[in-house]
Amino acid sequence: MDYREGAYKVRDLKLAEAGRKRIAWAESRMPVLMHLRARYSKTQPFKGYKIAGCLHVTKETAVLIETFKACGAEVAWSGCNPLSTQDDIAAALAAAGVEIYAWHGQSVEEFYWSIERTLDKPPHLTLDDGADLIFTVHHKRPELAQHIIGGSEETTTGVKRLRAMAADGKLLYPVFAVNDAETKWDFDNIYGTGQSTIDGILRATSVLLAGKNFVVAGYGHCGRGVAMRARGMGANVIVTEVKPTAALKAVLDGFRVMPMDEAAEIGDIFVTATGMKDVIRGYHFQKMKDGAIVCNTGHYDVELNLKELAELAVQVREIRPNNKEYLLENGRRIYVLADGRLVNLAAAEGHPSEVMDMSFANQFMAHLMLVEKHKAGEKLPPQVIDLPEELDQEIARIKLETMGIRIDTLSDEQRAYATDYTAGT
Repeated sequence: MDYREGAYKVRDLKLAEAGRKRIAWAESRMPVLMHLRARYSKTQPFKGYKIAGCLHVTKETAVLIETFKACGAEVAWSGCNPLSTQDDIAAALAAAGVEIYAWHGQSVEEFYWSIERTLDKPPHLTLDDGADLIFTVHHKRPELAQHIIGGSEETTTGVKRLRAMAADGKLLYPVFAVNDAETKWDFDNIYGTGQSTIDGILRATSVLLAGKNFVVAGYGHCGRGVAMRARGMGANVIVTEVKPTAALKAVLDGFRVMPMDEAAEIGDIFVTATGMKDVIRGYHFQKMKDGAIVCNTGHYDVELNLKELAELAVQVREIRPNNKEYLLENGRRIYVLADGRLVNLAAAEGHPSEVMDMSFANQFMAHLMLVEKHKAGEKLPPQVIDLPEELDQEIARIKLETMGIRIDTLSDEQRAYATDYTAGT
């Protein structure tokens, strides 16, 4: 382990060259973020501000980090999942002078140690994926909150918990719900999660998906993306849900819907995408076919109750990277991918760069708004705040332009008609 106090702790700095090549590849696929870097590096809007970030250390995240730095920010970073850090990317960032504490395979203690190191010098802004950094500030370092002008949250699980915290009057500073921007959830969550989850399953198993009964737990944006891509690979997709409207959408999209108790008996591959704990429990594992494959693409590993599975097992062995075989008392074998962590990041590389381009453009613009309001003396309330609709459309417009796609625009007369309540039939 390479460690320099107050500077970095990464697996191996010798991996930096390989990581730098992958970052260059991501830059070539992220034109919106590179457009923002070129525009704002001239004015240095983040000069004098420190950003503490807790987000998956991937090549795409590296482009975001280096965009912040190019625009004047001081940055300190940790990974938001013990198994999602790509060690060559962490090494490349450390070698480039980024303060970073992240390596693949962290223990829970190391994970939170890394988060706390990013707070040793108090930040002005926090950037989260899952809200572990924000929760660390609130629970362990609340004195820092008075210096923090705001933050942002990347994922559904984090936004839900922060909204609950705000409703309880416990949130100490404003947080932009980046996850809820249309150019994030309707692209990152659906297209990104769909493709990268299939990628992770195939890297960890190399199985044929065509003809398999593929069970998706949860039909939110992420589950919808996984179901769509699994069907595209020829799988017979089954959806389990607790929300009636979500279940109805799955039915009308052409998927079979049933309780997990029933799906457990017929599924070949299981993917949880709910954000809820104990979606698949011990009695579900007991019902599964010999050779069933189980994984999670929700933020935390609690969706699979692996403690109960371990209690049922007479033998556990790693059969191939990111794939553990649990031999049960009944003689059946269950294969768990990536220890129940995010399969798309732990067993693959996460979302494609083209998708993360828009998500991270939202992150950049959210923090730019916080800094601009701070400079103007405007203090936002300690609430979870949605990004403006016009920002969503601007990011989408830039993305279309980089793709060489043109669209129509409304005339002045059409704009007037859209809000003319006196116009009849």
